[in-house]
Amino acid sequence: MSTPAVRAGVVTVILVNYKGADDTITALKAFDDVDWPADRLELVVVDNDSGDGSVERIREAVPGALVVDSGSNTGFAGGCNLGVAHATGEYVAFLNNDARPGEGWVRAAVEVLEQDATIGSVASKVLDWDGNLIDYVDGSLTWFGMGYKREVEKPDTGAWDTAKDVLFGTGAALFVRTELYREVGGFDERFFMFYEDVDLGWRLNLLGHRVRYVPGSVAFHKHHVTMKKFGNFRESYLLERNALLSMYKNYDDESLARALPAAMALAVRRSVARTGVDATALDLQRSPGGDDVGTVEIPKMALTGPYAIDYFVEQLPSLLVTRRELQGKRRRSDRELFPLFRETIEPAYGQPAYLAAHEVLLEAFGIVEHFTARHRILVVTGEPLLERMAGPAIRAWEIAKALAPDHDVRLVSTAGAKRTSPDFSVEYAAGTGLKEPTGWADVIIFQGFLLETAPWLKGSGKVIVADIYDPMHLEQLEQARDLGPDGRQNAIDVTTHALNEQLRRADFLLCASDKQRDFWLGQLAGQGRISPAVYDENANLDNLLAVVPFGIEDSAPVQKQHGIKGTVPGIGPDDKVILWGGGIYNWFDPLTLIRAVDRLKERHPKVRLFFLGLKHPNPGVPKMRVAWETQELSRELGLTGRHVFFNEGWVPYEERADFLLDADVGVSTHFQHVETAFSFRTRILDYLWASLPIVATEGDTFGALIREHGLGRTVPAQDVESLEAALEEMLFDEPAAAAARAAVAEYAATFAWSRVLAPLVEFCRTPRRAADLAVPTAPTGQPRSRDRGPKRSVRDDVALARDYLRAGGVSEVSRRAWGRVTRVTGRG
Repeated sequence: MSTPAVRAGVVTVILVNYKGADDTITALKAFDDVDWPADRLELVVVDNDSGDGSVERIREAVPGALVVDSGSNTGFAGGCNLGVAHATGEYVAFLNNDARPGEGWVRAAVEVLEQDATIGSVASKVLDWDGNLIDYVDGSLTWFGMGYKREVEKPDTGAWDTAKDVLFGTGAALFVRTELYREVGGFDERFFMFYEDVDLGWRLNLLGHRVRYVPGSVAFHKHHVTMKKFGNFRESYLLERNALLSMYKNYDDESLARALPAAMALAVRRSVARTGVDATALDLQRSPGGDDVGTVEIPKMALTGPYAIDYFVEQLPSLLVTRRELQGKRRRSDRELFPLFRETIEPAYGQPAYLAAHEVLLEAFGIVEHFTARHRILVVTGEPLLERMAGPAIRAWEIAKALAPDHDVRLVSTAGAKRTSPDFSVEYAAGTGLKEPTGWADVIIFQGFLLETAPWLKGSGKVIVADIYDPMHLEQLEQARDLGPDGRQNAIDVTTHALNEQLRRADFLLCASDKQRDFWLGQLAGQGRISPAVYDENANLDNLLAVVPFGIEDSAPVQKQHGIKGTVPGIGPDDKVILWGGGIYNWFDPLTLIRAVDRLKERHPKVRLFFLGLKHPNPGVPKMRVAWETQELSRELGLTGRHVFFNEGWVPYEERADFLLDADVGVSTHFQHVETAFSFRTRILDYLWASLPIVATEGDTFGALIREHGLGRTVPAQDVESLEAALEEMLFDEPAAAAARAAVAEYAATFAWSRVLAPLVEFCRTPRRAADLAVPTAPTGQPRSRDRGPKRSVRDDVALARDYLRAGGVSEVSRRAWGRVTRVTGRG
């Protein structure tokens, strides 16, 4: 039959009947007292081939209900699916035929579904028929796949009247969005009955749809099924086998590898222990030669585990297809879902022989360690993690520090690591050495070229966060000028290709400013990432791209000793110090600054300009042409060692406060070009941290902020006179300088690391695959691709690197263009 159109605002209630017409009629008539418009309610009954006249009786008693004769008994799962095939409501509600709805059952559930699109299903509160005892207020799941209700038969004291997310609702009273139910395949008919509701809720959760327990949506149920009620072989067999089915479908690869062998062993032990059979008796019936010499009589119940495993094996061909598709669409990790399992290590049965086996299996397969672990987050930077760190390394360090309290964090540099932290692991890894840490991680946060050096991540199911706070392809327009036409073009090609690969694959991306966000949204749109799936989930696209600027420490800087005044020869304690807080690169304009200081010194002999760093801490980053020109101009004007000073090395990260607090003004001057427009001058963050008035060239993100918040003065590019005047005002006009310092001190809190990293911290609490990337994988294990035009292979990139080397002529140039390009802007 064709799928009927969905009617907005309508609820279709589905009941499955099997030789229970009296209960079904009672349940249907109870809807006369439900607070929900009759024209927005559709009642559907599926009769599972009762053969006792149920169809006719129900149709006669409740003529307004649609009664569907299934023609065979397909179990609860098949009956519900058949009902949904006839449903026209926007929402489908499942109600056991021996249950009845409370007055607000429908309204309370629909209100929640209408208010929050991320909720795919509502689990109702279910009480006994008299409304005194609990049937369901939350679901629990053991590590071996058995769902149960921990609060069943407890008095309803009101302690469970708070809405919350749950792993699954009970099929006795459950709401699901109709189109979503159909999209995910509904109840799995291989289950027949039992745990199909557990499987559906688990599946919805891993696909990124929340299941919400709504205590105001109340239903009443005539009987309870508890974990203790295993009175017949059929029921026990179904529970055993369906637990295995749901595990195989829903666990990720690592969880399945740990849990499935132990769960199958436990299923056998559970069957034997429940019947009191001495399994060693089988060995005693064998002759010394190994021939069978007798028989052993055992209860049928003792075979539920073996039979369940046999059924599981029979279903594996179809389960394998289901698993591949489901895991390819996964949005949420197992570690995110484990808290919803609740007491997952609970053994659920009390037989001594069973409990002993449970303990042994927990240890043998590392179950406790795995199922109670926190999210495992890998942060990767292409910059060295040393005493002296550039901007990207600092940013990666602060990200790791912010995430460490709530997660297991490893910080890896592909360029070397010699620092340590008590809060997270700090490591070096490169090439194939990245396979272990990337395999370990649930979430990978990176800068630069990780996807090129670890290409296996592109087709993996890992949650990947790309930190694109540096538009390094624009940066290469200036950085690669010294490489000749071919080398420069190749540098741009390599970086553009690498960034496009990140934009195609990343589940979440970080940029540094609202202006950058607009730029990256355009590039994301060009890669086909602004899709209906992403947009429908969040119309502002905050689920894909977040603004996470560079930050500053939450605590104020403390000077332990003077770094400049009275320390650097030629700079006295009372001199006025202009600080250039970082390296000197081709897109900056220190030459105009040198000329402005040369003019300013005539009226103010105590003015001093101090360049904080010349040699980048990354050995793969050579000194740039403009750095040489700056030193030459200073020497020619007779300023070096008198009014202009160069720190040849790089200030250690922990010592930078000693230098910053010796300065009177922070400066950043640059040329006007596209890199300027979209850059984020991270060195200015240090000025904010130290409450320094700022003088900077206008035209970039910080230029607008400086003007808007009174943080100092902005000047036109390459305007010596304006720059001289601005420096003079901030150095020698005390009221103006004091006002700027006060404004900086107040505004600096905006960039505290704890604040700017909040979007990333929040994402890592519930990490998930991007809505448009969670698609079934192709047989090769690679993502199903969209038509994005020709793609450059790794071999092509290697060829580009060779050309780059030839054009640059030196190995350092090659390393900069291919192995690094992870940026040198900012602290740096």
